[in-house]
Amino acid sequence: MTIEWDYIVVGAGSAGSAVAARLSESGHHRVLLLEAGPSDRNFWIRMPIGYGRTFYEPRVNWMYETEPVEGFAGRISYWPRGKVLGGSSSINAMVYSRGQKSDFDEWEAMGNPGWGWRDVLQTYRKLEDHDLGPSEWHGSGGPLHVTTIDRHAHSLSRLFIKAAQEAGLAFNPDLNGETIEGVGLYQITTRNGFRESAASAYLRKRRANLEIITNAQATRIIFEGKKAVGVAYQQRGTMHEARAQREVILSAGAIGSPHLLQLSGIGPAPLLKRHGIDVVSENDAVGRHLQDHLCYDFTYRSRAPSLNDVLRPWHGKLRVGLQYLLTRTGPLSMSLNQGGGYYRSHPLRTAPDIQLYFSPLTYEKAPPKTRALMSPDPFPGFCTSISPCKPKSAGHLEIRSSDWRAHPAIHPNYLSEPEDLATMVAGARFLRQLGDAPSFAQVIETELKPGKQAESAADFATDIRERAYSVFHPVGSCRMGPDPASAVVDPRLRVHGIEALRVIDASIFPTITSGNTNAPSIMVGEKGAELLLKEA
Repeated sequence: MTIEWDYIVVGAGSAGSAVAARLSESGHHRVLLLEAGPSDRNFWIRMPIGYGRTFYEPRVNWMYETEPVEGFAGRISYWPRGKVLGGSSSINAMVYSRGQKSDFDEWEAMGNPGWGWRDVLQTYRKLEDHDLGPSEWHGSGGPLHVTTIDRHAHSLSRLFIKAAQEAGLAFNPDLNGETIEGVGLYQITTRNGFRESAASAYLRKRRANLEIITNAQATRIIFEGKKAVGVAYQQRGTMHEARAQREVILSAGAIGSPHLLQLSGIGPAPLLKRHGIDVVSENDAVGRHLQDHLCYDFTYRSRAPSLNDVLRPWHGKLRVGLQYLLTRTGPLSMSLNQGGGYYRSHPLRTAPDIQLYFSPLTYEKAPPKTRALMSPDPFPGFCTSISPCKPKSAGHLEIRSSDWRAHPAIHPNYLSEPEDLATMVAGARFLRQLGDAPSFAQVIETELKPGKQAESAADFATDIRERAYSVFHPVGSCRMGPDPASAVVDPRLRVHGIEALRVIDASIFPTITSGNTNAPSIMVGEKGAELLLKEA
């Protein structure tokens, strides 16, 4: 049976939840939201630290793997992505970081009017319900609650801030304020001790004109000529079709959206023909310009107690478990990425180009394919990390076959640009300097990785290729831009050459933003809905 809607949104993730909620809140539009995964009513999703459990949970996680990466010494990179209401916002580490002014001014300068910092800041303020209250930089009363952790951070996180100041960085009490530069404590997306995913923020209020269908995998977009008129989807082994009178919106993420476009006949013609797919619209940019952030760690054995001492022994687990169940506070109510910030790797940089992370926990000895946040190492430890904000390397993804069940082939192309490796080596040198700062030196017993034997640029470069990893921020694979030759969507997020089809998610980023990409993804959902409603 075919049912008609005004709008069909594919993907109930960070952007899709916002799009569906905003389109339906007036009551004037009938909206269908399709989600390939299940409901988010899951203890390990609602409890903030539960992302350690969902990191390798196939029921709620696509668990993608890349092709072997030359820049990673031939290693494969693991890419968890949410397959559940809330998408990746339901399984991420909850750090709320909006990017910096220059990121969005760059977007606008690339031919995307309305996407500069002045405009997107207002969208951020609209979506926020911030602990810091309303101001020039923050919003209050919006759907997404943002929590400050100043009163609850581990003592080692405060020591990290002191050591970073000793290493020459300034303290920043608000890493989402006037500037992101400096070090401080991250803000996180939680509400009253529970994870605040995009689904819990935007889809709490159920409306009669919004239908949400879970476990519904979109298999192709339905076209009449070059107009999108619906979506075919599979649910529990049965194929269905839904029709859209106004528009189809893809919010399936930086992997799912280009994958579905290619399966539906929009993409590089040779690729589509090779897999027997009729070309609806040739667009070589679909699946290209894929970017991601890398991370590189220093791990330490500590003389001072860390979260390892709390979360490793059974009595520690029992105590913090009871604390969380009774009060919704304690380590289980937070992210493990507590401290961090942004700095310039060279004084001539015009903006911060490296992000810092600090975690008062290590799990070096965790079994393979686990992220044992509740079973950390049997000794006190902590780690510091760097992540270059604006990598130059870009990759691509493409369908392996016409079978919608087959994951696409992902080629991230990490470290293919020499500048990216040089930036990471500079970051490694800073982490060594940070570890030698007086406040850290007094509590560090041993540098476990990379170890003091790593001293030269070549040493660090080799170790980076062998140990660096994704921080799971894929963007750009349906890039926004005015030129159909190099972009998939225009500045109003309409797919070039196709009627009634838009992409609204992280795949439209013209360039990767500085820092964690969940907040910008939600912002894109908000702004995309605004664009749609102005035309309705």
